[in-house]
Amino acid sequence: VQLQASGGGLVQPGGSLRLSCRASGRPFNIHTWAWYRQAPGKERELVASITHDFNTDVADSVKGRFTIFRDNGRKMLYLQMNNAEPEDTAVYYCNRVPPASAWGQGTQVTVSS
Repeated sequence: VQLQASGGGLVQPGGSLRLSCRASGRPFNIHTWAWYRQAPGKERELVASITHDFNTDVADSVKGRFTIFRDNGRKMLYLQMNNAEPEDTAVYYCNRVPPASAWGQGTQVTVSS
């Protein structure tokens, strides 16, 4: 599976971003997918996940601010980030749950004034 995340950038605290991930290769719709992030000096962490039947879960640190959704027909995964905080600054990746061996390209999100 090939994964390509996009949509990152610089956003001010309180602002919004929508991240996108295109997955190619193996069937998309049967897997649970997730957004992960890795901040400088920290381990990669799972931010939000969505099952094949659209049940979602998000980390406590982003609850009420981030929403994950998917488009099975287009093999796309999305992360809507609202009310961004400086602590959200990280490289964001998409992958399955559990993650496939290849992580693919991440997208940098920087929250700063």
